[in-house]
Amino acid sequence: MKILTTLLLVVVLAVLAKSLFLSFRAQSPKTYSGTGPAFDLRRHLSGQILSEGLIYGPAGKMTNSFVAKMVGEWDGDAGTLSEHFTYSNGTVQNRKWHLKIGPGNTFTATADDIVGEAVGEISGSTARLSYKIILPEDAGGHVLNVTDWMYLTGNGTIMNKSEMRKFGLKVAELVATMRQDPAARN
Repeated sequence: MKILTTLLLVVVLAVLAKSLFLSFRAQSPKTYSGTGPAFDLRRHLSGQILSEGLIYGPAGKMTNSFVAKMVGEWDGDAGTLSEHFTYSNGTVQNRKWHLKIGPGNTFTATADDIVGEAVGEISGSTARLSYKIILPEDAGGHVLNVTDWMYLTGNGTIMNKSEMRKFGLKVAELVATMRQDPAARN
């Protein structure tokens, strides 16, 4: 019995260590400080943006996809990012982020479905944003903790990955691209 308890404890500690040190959540902005191209919110979240993405549920299966049209506008260090999502299940959602660039490489953001203020940090070619989101009532109305990373690629496309957690357990994941809307160029 003592061997089984010890073995179980070792497995639990290994899983916890992996989650804390070898996972998506364990990334640090410092890891990306020397990477390029440099992520600039005012430049890369400006104008008409097209986003296409997938949402995965807790079992890792794709549960929904979306196309979002976004418009970023800036006045100095304050900006807005208006988003219009069309999901594969027919749902339509609008959100408007209010962004504020802070000291150093920090920024904050608010939106109607965000609890309090989202806190972000830019480092090299990345931007990380942490916040609590309130799901719509038809999705249960749960409050989830979100870790949202944006990775700027050499051609200007932003790769976005978000993990949503409840009680520390991953319940959803989002993977998306964000790029200047080619239809806006015409």
